[in-house]
Amino acid sequence: SAAKAGVSNLTVHLARILAPHGVRVNAIAPGVIDTQMTRGLSPDHAALAQQIPLGSKGHPEDVARCALFLASDDATHITGEIVDVNGGLHMD
Repeated sequence: SAAKAGVSNLTVHLARILAPHGVRVNAIAPGVIDTQMTRGLSPDHAALAQQIPLGSKGHPEDVARCALFLASDDATHITGEIVDVNGGLHMD
């Protein structure tokens, strides 16, 4: 979608501008995450899970752990990335 492309381009642009100042900019692109909202979108949860290579929908904690990693000292050399948290659903 246009909004996702905008976030992606903004992430890379800001990463280029801010990297010389020691600021890292990354984005997280969550896939199908098991929440109350997504439970109401698809009545066939088993069929949806079968489409995901890891075999299940993600959980909010999966996205949170990714954010914590990107904000940690373990990710000091990562910037300008869009990290897909989707169980392999959209592998390129």
